[in-house]
Amino acid sequence: MQDSTIVALATASGVGAIAVIRVSGKDAISICDKVFVAKSKKKTLETQKSHSLVLGDIVDNNRVIDEVLASVFVGTNSYTGENTVEISCHGSIYIQQEIVNLLLTKGCSHAKPGEFTLRAFLNGKMDLSQAEAVADIIASSSKSAHEIAINQMRGGFSSQIKDLRQELLNFASLIELELDFSEEDVEFAERDEFKQLLSRISAALKKLIDSFALGNVLKNGIPVAIVGEPNVGKSTLLNSFLNEERAIVSSIAGTTRDAIEDEIVLGGMSFRFIDTAGIRETTDEIESIGIKKTFEKIEQSQVVLYLFDSSNTGRYDTVKEEISKIKKKFPSKKILLIANKTDICDIKLLESEFKGIEYIEISAKQSEGILLLEQELISMIKTGKISNNETIVSNSRHFEALSNSLMEVKNIEIGIYNGISADLLAIDIRQALWHMGEITGEVTNDELLGNIFANFCIGK
Repeated sequence: MQDSTIVALATASGVGAIAVIRVSGKDAISICDKVFVAKSKKKTLETQKSHSLVLGDIVDNNRVIDEVLASVFVGTNSYTGENTVEISCHGSIYIQQEIVNLLLTKGCSHAKPGEFTLRAFLNGKMDLSQAEAVADIIASSSKSAHEIAINQMRGGFSSQIKDLRQELLNFASLIELELDFSEEDVEFAERDEFKQLLSRISAALKKLIDSFALGNVLKNGIPVAIVGEPNVGKSTLLNSFLNEERAIVSSIAGTTRDAIEDEIVLGGMSFRFIDTAGIRETTDEIESIGIKKTFEKIEQSQVVLYLFDSSNTGRYDTVKEEISKIKKKFPSKKILLIANKTDICDIKLLESEFKGIEYIEISAKQSEGILLLEQELISMIKTGKISNNETIVSNSRHFEALSNSLMEVKNIEIGIYNGISADLLAIDIRQALWHMGEITGEVTNDELLGNIFANFCIGK
């Protein structure tokens, strides 16, 4: 219940220099006052102004548990929109547990995952998409993922959806008004103007939906499949990217039987490299499964690095055939042709044989050309959209709601062109408004909120 006062550790669990214990609810300040004794005996937490700090001790009867700094936030001036106290104590696990347990005995309840942010949403401090962005900020592991989340938390996405929804709502009210005067056969909503609005809303929704493909990979890591024949240095390349022996390297062909994945941040973007089994004809049943998985990983990847052994001149024609097959099978994939082992190959012959074909020369074993390859990867993905503060959708729930909204808007457009009655038109408009409202939380239910905030960490 929102009437209760909740408590939780707001910092990561474990030993540290300091820990922060967060208390929120209408009785937060009075409950903390029962266990807090200020260094200045005249001070109490209840007499403090909002956003003030007080030095004192947490005391259980006459036993001092720790010297702490208490931050007081009064009413709507807090993160949650209700009375809040944050206690900064020393980072001993024992001290943390003692203070939390003491507050529980004085009337607090354990906070559930995401309950502080849930209260912020319920108290109107942020809308639902902004609340979800809080979790994305905490989980962000790259510059690009962080920038998408911070833009969403600041309300860039929310305001765009709210503006579109409000425009549609204004016309919806005129359509509803027509229903009240249905016997008089009047039109309050000018249909040509409505068509223009729907066209504009449709274009805006389509743009947001299309941005999900980029937003999803930037949030979760851009998948890059490293493929090629056996023993061309795929595992060595993965190890060079990671600067560690992540994959087994052997001169025996077919060593990699399954896909090996790991992440690295390049240019502020997270890349998920996938070392795959070598592509070749084989009678080995287990290796065949690995090769099948290789093509599955190519399908799932955003970028394909096709690696070949530049020192093996007898395979040059096969490499050209294989790269042609992959491009034909996956025409939309971004494919980079990588000539490996250039430290031991005939460069002039390589350049002659692959004249007119773009490729990058590297030596994975000697870590030569890796920086150039990394820069090429970054430039392939860079779009400039993030730095220009363009709204990018990265949340699958938002993507689904936007898709449903667009479908309903299309239904409205079809209905208008077919001249359907206002009462049937109103049904489609209500559905579109519903789906758009789901994004910001103007339309919600307990099950939806439970699913969203269950994924938060306790204390946030």
